[in-house]
Amino acid sequence: MCLTNQHITLCKFSFLTKRMYLHDGKWFYSMQTVSSPNMRRSSILPLLRLHQPLTSSLYDKIRDNSSFTKSSFMWIQIMHKTCGGRRPKKKIYHRVHELDKAMDLQKKPNVILKLKSIIQSQKNQSLLLRDLEKEVGFIQKWNFIAVIEKYPLIFHVSSGHKTPPAVSLTKKAEKIASEESLANELMEPILVNNLKKLLMLSVDCRLPLESIDLIQPEFGLPSDFKKSLIPKFPEFFSVKEVRGIPHLELETWDSSLAITAREERLIQDRISGSSGQLKRARISKDGNFHGPFAFHLKFPVGFRPNMSYLQELEKWQKMDFPSPYLNAKRFEVSDPKARKRVVGVLHEVLSLTMEKRLTSAQLEAFHSELRLPARLLLCLIKHHGLFYITNKGAKSSVFLKEGYEGSRLVDKCPLLMFRDKFVALSGRRDVEHSSCVV
Repeated sequence: MCLTNQHITLCKFSFLTKRMYLHDGKWFYSMQTVSSPNMRRSSILPLLRLHQPLTSSLYDKIRDNSSFTKSSFMWIQIMHKTCGGRRPKKKIYHRVHELDKAMDLQKKPNVILKLKSIIQSQKNQSLLLRDLEKEVGFIQKWNFIAVIEKYPLIFHVSSGHKTPPAVSLTKKAEKIASEESLANELMEPILVNNLKKLLMLSVDCRLPLESIDLIQPEFGLPSDFKKSLIPKFPEFFSVKEVRGIPHLELETWDSSLAITAREERLIQDRISGSSGQLKRARISKDGNFHGPFAFHLKFPVGFRPNMSYLQELEKWQKMDFPSPYLNAKRFEVSDPKARKRVVGVLHEVLSLTMEKRLTSAQLEAFHSELRLPARLLLCLIKHHGLFYITNKGAKSSVFLKEGYEGSRLVDKCPLLMFRDKFVALSGRRDVEHSSCVV
């Protein structure tokens, strides 16, 4: 970067420093002005010449250090408006390796379940191997062929002298696959209630159908839910055009469903008496406090909060806030209680999913309808005891931490239990939960 005398005059005898930060696995530069009122122009010019090669050398060292990306944390630069020589704040975002592992564990089950669905969608319950590329693409085809060869207990390849090779399910796999219809029957009332609760969270009790399409696999909805599920319950749902866009609208409000997963957990803790220790502790080192407005937190390994942080967290945990099921239009965005309510909305939406996680793009799809914060990413990072953001997989995902013990999903719906049973034919006992493939 070449700076002229004009640039130096504008900086008022200041020099620019480059700071680097990591976001989504990529390095970015930020510029910071460091003022020196007593420094002469002649003394600044050598510093400007020296600064650029030093910064480039430092960047090259960090970029070439492969062990940095494998560490248990990463630096996140939070940019603020500053004055004078104040430095931008830096935060450490600790990795949760168990939740990263949960994303890795779903890769093989994802392929197995998708291939099962493709085979079952064929008229004769058999797929010609030459047609596999049409279904999954040229690159993914080889992953599916590897799965077919690796798991003969699930997939059977048949061929004759005049017939091309085709893949189908084995007898044992077909027997277990027949249990999916029962799992879908058990899921129907769960899906109806979860869909009603999702609509109740929105400001107008309606959501665009295209947004619901985005979360269809994560909620366990059938791929044809607009034809098979919604018309089946006209007393609950209707489809209406709003500004030319089809929306799913809630017909009747159900007060019995206006209770959050956080409140249900609180009731269970009271019944089991597991909150006795929290009553005796004034300030808990893990951030958990007993109270009707507290969230269950799980700080990452390596995070050591100081006393002032815990004191502020205790105030936040004890602060009352409106229910996520109250209309967001009634509250000011700047109100601390309204900001805590938004955290409750995010918590509730993730609780409604089968695997207690959504991609960041799926959350953003409901930004206006759920009145999510403008800086959603920073909100999720700030409440890292509740949520975890991972870049594992094709897209970044947001986990609800309390839904997991290590890499194991705590509560499983009937559909997930069926998928676990089917994937178990592969002999993989390390698979704790399967993916949301339908």
